[in-house]
Amino acid sequence: MALSKIEEARSLGDEELLNAIAETKRELFQLRFQKATRQLDKQVHQFKHLRHRLSQLMTVQRERQLMAIEEEAAATTESVSA
Repeated sequence: MALSKIEEARSLGDEELLNAIAETKRELFQLRFQKATRQLDKQVHQFKHLRHRLSQLMTVQRERQLMAIEEEAAATTESVSA
């Protein structure tokens, strides 16, 4: 299984992005639980894939937050100068 591409995360809508983050966190929790109870077989590589996916999703979320802040600041600056 290859690592996911960040373009896939960027193509998601805001609601889909939040759902994907929640689902990935849930999957990571389940994997940690399986590991702690020794039910996890040879799926250790899934930790890397899920952590990578989660970091991509959270990066896209933060990019969108920063863009919204910049747009708000630009709108405020335009209204003050007008």
